[in-house]
Amino acid sequence: MAVPKRKVSKQRRNKRRTHYKLNAPELVPCPQCHSLRAPHRVCKECGYYKGVEVIKMEA
Repeated sequence: MAVPKRKVSKQRRNKRRTHYKLNAPELVPCPQCHSLRAPHRVCKECGYYKGVEVIKMEA
């Protein structure tokens, strides 16, 4: 079994963890209603995707 021979220093540990971070969600404006939505997803406000009404939305 692999067991570390020496303690991993804080600096070495933190260097490895530099990529463990949260990213802000990518948002793009909907071409139909101009509200922000996730790319490649149906708009929650108007129900359109690529110019086609996918979900019927009530007024």
